[in-house]
Amino acid sequence: MLTIEEIKQFIDNDHTSEKKQHAITGQRYYEGEHEILKYKLYYVDADGKLQEDKYRSNIRISHPFFTELVDQQVQYMLSGENGIIRSDIPELQEMLDTYFDDDFYSEVYELLTGAVSKGFEYMYAYKNEQGRTAFQCADSIGVVEVRAKDTDDKCEYFIYWYVDRVEKGQQKINRIQVWDKSQVYFFVQDGEGKIERDDTVSLNPAPHVIEVDTKGNKYGAELGYIPFFRLDNGRKQFSGLKPIKELIDDYDLMACSLSNNLQDFTDAIYVVAGFQGDNLDELIENVKVKKHIGVDADGSVDVKTVNIPYQARQTKLDLDEKNIYRFGMGFNSAQIGDGNITNIVIKSRYALLDLKCNKLEIRLRQFLRKILQIVLDEINEQNGTDYQMKDIKLEFEREVMTNAQDNAQIELTDAQKQQVQINNLLSLSNILDDETIIQQICDILDIDYEEIKDKLPVKEEENTEQAEQMLNGIIPDNSGGDAIEPETKDSTASAP
Repeated sequence: MLTIEEIKQFIDNDHTSEKKQHAITGQRYYEGEHEILKYKLYYVDADGKLQEDKYRSNIRISHPFFTELVDQQVQYMLSGENGIIRSDIPELQEMLDTYFDDDFYSEVYELLTGAVSKGFEYMYAYKNEQGRTAFQCADSIGVVEVRAKDTDDKCEYFIYWYVDRVEKGQQKINRIQVWDKSQVYFFVQDGEGKIERDDTVSLNPAPHVIEVDTKGNKYGAELGYIPFFRLDNGRKQFSGLKPIKELIDDYDLMACSLSNNLQDFTDAIYVVAGFQGDNLDELIENVKVKKHIGVDADGSVDVKTVNIPYQARQTKLDLDEKNIYRFGMGFNSAQIGDGNITNIVIKSRYALLDLKCNKLEIRLRQFLRKILQIVLDEINEQNGTDYQMKDIKLEFEREVMTNAQDNAQIELTDAQKQQVQINNLLSLSNILDDETIIQQICDILDIDYEEIKDKLPVKEEENTEQAEQMLNGIIPDNSGGDAIEPETKDSTASAP
């Protein structure tokens, strides 16, 4: 078991690590907390000291490009309506649906969001009220992986800590859980950093699972593994923010500087010489209200305006925006315009997003297989089955924005093509039999012939033949009495 000194050291080292700092920055930018929000203006006073300028305009607006890129990638990867985990075995699919329901995919959404924004995210397993294994997302900021080689007892641990919202003496309390392969230990950390056993937990340490038998007796069980699973955004666990952070900061600065200039230099500057008066307020009133100024014979009024480099800054903003979507490998929906572009063009603009999603999909597949193996083992144990991973497939569907007018034209062209093919077949009715023609038409219309062949109407010639056969089976006797029943067992007929 880890000592309290080890726990504190692992948490402190992890929180200050470069990896966690990048993760914290990614989370801040996803929530719209950009560097521009802390931007300040300064000037040098008469004494040569640097002072904050609190009188000039200092508009600070963060532009959530990163939020859009993250949500776009996650939504695109999970845009399918039929789920990801599927099986061709109906009984297995029904059992899988009890595990991987809407609640599970909601957690997967949070998992992907955290992995892309922070660089990595965790999901942990637990037993729900029904005694079934369930999964929930865990904030990677509070998860510390402890390798066996770094501990005194040479055992592997996971430390999970979070801030308790209940304040004690105006100081927030940290709750700490230390997990090994059989049980979990609970600790509490005060505002001064002191760590001690959590006395509010009745069972400490506690087994992974507390189960109740039919008689109401409680007993503990271990999972045999530490129930934390990590999804990485890449091999180096970099946030999706890394390649575009400076571009976003530059865009924020350019946009806010333009707003400040427009705010500061809205009014013209009047340079007045020889004003007929000695009251500055009177001068200001004459300019704003009366729209005229009285000056001496040698006086003059010169109106000064500041030329704001609007065009240059707009060009820089456009360039930054283009590079943000380019290096962020996202889809810029603003490029769609009024929708008058073809589906081919739209698909080409999804190329970078597809590439980015393909890389993450490989890691997500590996992650889900770990989860699936746990679920399969539980299903087999409870039902006496022997399902394997090969019985399950992972299918990802991605919905792409399309041009409705272009789609309508494509559908019309396809319909016209099908009509021509059908007409050509019907023109061969004298050569081909009806069954062959119907089979070919079903192929053109993508209809399963085997499903509809029994529903097709019987030809008139066949109806006639059936009637003749029925009548031939009726043989009257020589006395003209009742007809003799035919030899068929399941049909009777009366003589006319």
